Amino acid sequence: MTVKSIAVLTSGGDSQGMNAAVRAVVRSAIFHGLEVYGVQRGYAGLINDDIRPMDLRSVGDIIQRGGTILQTARCKEFQTPEGQQLGADNLRKRGIDGLVVIGGDGSYQGANKLAKLGIKAMGLPGTIDNDIPFTDTTIGFDTAVSIVVDAINKLRDTMSSHERSSIVEVMGRHCGDIALYAGLASGAETILVPEVSFDLDEVAKRMEGNFQVGKRHSIIVVAEGAGSAQSVADHIKSKNGIDARVTVLGHIQRGGTPTHNDRILASRLGDFAVHSLIQGVSGKACGVIKGELVATDIDTVVHTKKDFDRDLYELALRLSQ
Repeated sequence: MTVKSIAVLTSGGDSQGMNAAVRAVVRSAIFHGLEVYGVQRGYAGLINDDIRPMDLRSVGDIIQRGGTILQTARCKEFQTPEGQQLGADNLRKRGIDGLVVIGGDGSYQGANKLAKLGIKAMGLPGTIDNDIPFTDTTIGFDTAVSIVVDAINKLRDTMSSHERSSIVEVMGRHCGDIALYAGLASGAETILVPEVSFDLDEVAKRMEGNFQVGKRHSIIVVAEGAGSAQSVADHIKSKNGIDARVTVLGHIQRGGTPTHNDRILASRLGDFAVHSLIQGVSGKACGVIKGELVATDIDTVVHTKKDFDRDLYELALRLSQ
């Protein structure tokens, strides 16, 4: 056995399924006879030595809960070499051999720094944005898309009744996957994402055309990285006079009960991370590609941008006529 004790932390924005991942890490580690510690408030807790032992009771009744029982926080100090060294020293001081980091790109950057300092680190993709490469989906993405689709379904009922248009702004500063998947699943007429250039004049013209051919409503889904929903609405009104109603879903996309898909994904990845550490594997990011568990060098992951699914985007265009 290469490790005797491990720690787990959640970092960055929370995502549904983080608790399921923490549960899997803790229970899998205990099953294999390891000691387990929880780091409170992400890398801030690592620097402040806010590290506590965990047992089976620590993760009881959490698989269905959103958020993270370990809490999360931004930590500028950890972005410095001194902060990173302090975090590594605190782990070594406690005799902790390995660390599982659950989070997005920034969290992976931190795990990569610790790996370079000799810490046996593993990363789990916990982010609703689905912007981590070398995994088909991230923990929380499925739930976030489901929340958006449910909101659009409700908005569509109202918009149809009043013969109005709706512009829904969703999260995705650099990655438009939530907008793409939710827009396709909800039958949105237009999807705006940061990965694909667009002409707002054409968007306004298309919306006007929808009403001319008898449509009673029109739905536009816009990722925040493609522009604000309000600016899109203002431009459309200036071009065709249509007063589209704006809905910004915001942090509601992060909350709520994780779907069964996110719970299963988190459970598989958490167990896989522990098993990998026991087998002597470290410095990896865990993911699932075509149903298979994979481990990719975390240094490669943090220096790679995830490809946008252009085929899925083109499908959404074809079906939105």
